[in-house]
Amino acid sequence: MRNLRSFADNQGVILETFPVGPLQCNCTVLGDEATREAMVVDPGDNIPHILALLARHRLTLKQIVVTHGHIDHVGGAVRLKRATGAPILLNQNDLPLLQMMGEQAAWLGVETPEVAPPDSSAEDGMTVGIAGHTATILHTPGHTQGSICLHFAPQNLLLAGDTLFAGSIGRTDLPGGDGRQIIRSLHDRLLTLPDATRVIPGHGPQTTIGEERATNPFLQPGVRL
Repeated sequence: MRNLRSFADNQGVILETFPVGPLQCNCTVLGDEATREAMVVDPGDNIPHILALLARHRLTLKQIVVTHGHIDHVGGAVRLKRATGAPILLNQNDLPLLQMMGEQAAWLGVETPEVAPPDSSAEDGMTVGIAGHTATILHTPGHTQGSICLHFAPQNLLLAGDTLFAGSIGRTDLPGGDGRQIIRSLHDRLLTLPDATRVIPGHGPQTTIGEERATNPFLQPGVRL
């Protein structure tokens, strides 16, 4: 399984991002070298690989954060919770998407994964993460009503879920999607971040806020969906 990013930096952060599941959702593991605590974002599938990675780095999982309620991002969360005991955070506005997981699975022709309501709602402004490496939740509705991004200000890092991609943005034609809303979220919440902010999207390659501000066709003045 190919890692998009794997490093331990001088701030003591272990960060690994890798694609999981048939839609190649980017799952991220962030851990602390000193405390050996970790969080996982968007464990959509391939739970044995995630558990093996945690074991390789000798990390104890403390938190599971899901950026939105689509099957490719949330499909493995309950299995990961059962294996580790870590609580799941998902914005409450995406609970209707969990209730239609069977329909989501039918879209892809896959088996319906076990899902359950989150232990807590990932609300705008909430602090998540592990000691010394925390993120602020940015509620960015549009791809879904409960879509969130995670901004790790000290690391100059954004986990963008399916709100922003390299050269594109999240689709809005699925249940809960809203084109005008995602444009507002992008301009009001994400384009206010520094240009140097590294962006790990929900799918595909990494980018930066500055690169997307300059070249992303959906972020240019006057664009409406």
